[in-house]
Amino acid sequence: MSRFIITGTDTNVGKTVFAAMLVQALGGNYWKPLQSGVGDGIDTRTVQNLTGLPDERFFPECHIFTESLSPHRAAEIDGLSVDINSLNVPQSERPLIIEGAGGLMVPLTRKNLQINLFKKWDIPVILCARTGLGTINHTLLSLEALWTRRIKIHGIAFIGPENDDNIRTIAEFSGEKVLGRLPQLGTLDAVSLKKAFEGNFKVGDFI
Repeated sequence: MSRFIITGTDTNVGKTVFAAMLVQALGGNYWKPLQSGVGDGIDTRTVQNLTGLPDERFFPECHIFTESLSPHRAAEIDGLSVDINSLNVPQSERPLIIEGAGGLMVPLTRKNLQINLFKKWDIPVILCARTGLGTINHTLLSLEALWTRRIKIHGIAFIGPENDDNIRTIAEFSGEKVLGRLPQLGTLDAVSLKKAFEGNFKVGDFI
């Protein structure tokens, strides 16, 4: 059964919307183990609202922190701590989409970065990257961190307006597979996500 970690080159890159699209396209389950910030709602509910899927398709978070900060600091403010050894991937009878918190090098504790957790899990990573200015540097640096730790990379998903040269340049320098590009959507709902996937991605790339 397919399992993927969805991570981004930066915060607010659009990985939650991409994760929602992929959960819907693959008929999968969703899990976000760490949620930082509740002011704008939590990502699990966002994905559920976007897809319209029932509660049983969503695994509960391990930790929900109040403040929209890096998990290590958000946990400290709430008087909590994250033990990465206790963050175990749930068993899923469907494809499982796991969304990380922010980018790869986000600290989960004062001693552990999120990328260390991904290494422990040994699940292929899909890297979500912007299409705009700065993405070449951010994306290649993120890939370098994954390569250095020998973490499996399933491919790169670009998010944003059309920018063929940035995508081509990253693909040529990295040698990694470009899975597709999720364009900006005027309306975000299950219908628009379905159309976006069918028009820009291939389901066979995720199976």
